[in-house]
Amino acid sequence: MSASPISIPLRWLEHGLGLPVPAQQTAGAAGMDLVAALSQDSDMVLAPGARAVVPCGFAMALPPGHEAQVRPRSGLAVKYGVTVLNAPGTIDADYRGEVMVPLINLGTDDFVVRRGDRIAQMVVAPVSRAEFSIEESLDDTERGANGFGSTGRSLG
Repeated sequence: MSASPISIPLRWLEHGLGLPVPAQQTAGAAGMDLVAALSQDSDMVLAPGARAVVPCGFAMALPPGHEAQVRPRSGLAVKYGVTVLNAPGTIDADYRGEVMVPLINLGTDDFVVRRGDRIAQMVVAPVSRAEFSIEESLDDTERGANGFGSTGRSLG
């Protein structure tokens, strides 16, 4: 059984009018597609190694205690080498500006972004409030201070 949806007010900006509202496309989907809000006659070309911020054409008011994470679309990453530059990007609940996606082309060919292209996905999630307490020591664990790769496969 899935949780009840939360309500997120959305305001279209002029250049976003007519684009689809972000929505989970299946009952089991976590992410909602974000699409490019470019003008009909101005494609954006990302050369290999280039990065650009792509507008999504809307602003929203996330409920207090929530965030939205902007994540890559796996198909763009695998097929073209195009991904979200700061993945996952975070949209805070108190941000009221336009949702925008920083893309980077890590592929070997130009990548063209057109109006309405699905460029990323957005996942809305609850946020934990955290405060640090300064301590003289920390509890012991089986892993301890063993770092990167220490719990994975042995290569030696």
